[in-house]
Amino acid sequence: MGAVTTDVEVASSVPAQTIYKGFLLDMDNIIPKVLPQAIKSIEIISGDGGAGTIKKVTLGEVSQFTVVKQRIDEIDAEALKYSYSIIEGDLLLGIIESITSKFTVVPTDGGCIVKNTTIYTPIGDAVIPEENVKEATEQSGMVFKAIEAYLLANPGAY
Repeated sequence: MGAVTTDVEVASSVPAQTIYKGFLLDMDNIIPKVLPQAIKSIEIISGDGGAGTIKKVTLGEVSQFTVVKQRIDEIDAEALKYSYSIIEGDLLLGIIESITSKFTVVPTDGGCIVKNTTIYTPIGDAVIPEENVKEATEQSGMVFKAIEAYLLANPGAY
């Protein structure tokens, strides 16, 4: 079947730099703070926080999954780009090699647009269930909206 790709764009009234710093660069701290039921903790296993860094993400009680390993693929602060791949964990269902999320934050008058391309790469000829992709896309949107609400309520945080 091959890789499955989703593209999502979300407009926000939060300034681009604030979204980039709060939502992407500081996700290790902000997500467990804002959504501890979804993600309990994120810790660096190896690396210095830049590209190539491997993180252990411990998921919260609302998830049917427990732990994933995530690799930072790109950080480009000038272009407001950030990408990472989930490379290990029960979330991959034994049929997915990796899930790569590529974010670009585009400044607009009075806010920004967050563009996210997610690529689900299967192992061999495995078929990735459409409902899993849809659910993951919805959950990512909920995480973004929760962080956006936090950033709007705490404008000086980033």
